[in-house]
Amino acid sequence: MSRLNTPSLDDVTAGARGILDNFGAQLGFIPNMFKTIASNPTVLEAVVTLQGTMSRVLDAKTRHTIALAVSEANGCDYCLAMHTYVSSELGGMSSDDIDLARAGSSVDPKRAAVARFAQQVVESRGRVSDADLAAVRGAGYTDPEILAIVTVAVQALLTNFINNVNQTDIDIPAASSVGTSS
Repeated sequence: MSRLNTPSLDDVTAGARGILDNFGAQLGFIPNMFKTIASNPTVLEAVVTLQGTMSRVLDAKTRHTIALAVSEANGCDYCLAMHTYVSSELGGMSSDDIDLARAGSSVDPKRAAVARFAQQVVESRGRVSDADLAAVRGAGYTDPEILAIVTVAVQALLTNFINNVNQTDIDIPAASSVGTSS
């Protein structure tokens, strides 16, 4: 059960309600995570603004790969369920590629390097090794793209932390363990 207050839709500000309605239109439902965050409209705006801004860096499958790798490394069940759903239903990723992303890899060698690097960012708390940087550069990423990778990873960590603190009720199909069928 969620540990933070989740206001009813009638109890959120008009601005927050507009943001929630946009999620409902995109996904077909309003995720519990955003309902909870709507209790603080400024935080909701910050999260949504960051997500919108970061949607303009890297391609969608790479961003999904990062989110899956980070959410697995950080043990966020809610985010794993959400990113699995979005990656599959909206992102065109196969279940095999989703499982690989969670394990720090990908069917695509360039995205595999991103997944490994994103997990290293989380596990080392940003203190990646020279070898980690060399590997992601060797896969073809430029320094400006590496900055984007780190920022997308931090964006995922932000929602991981919110959902781990809250123990947000999962309102989408839960992600299965890596290596099992969904």
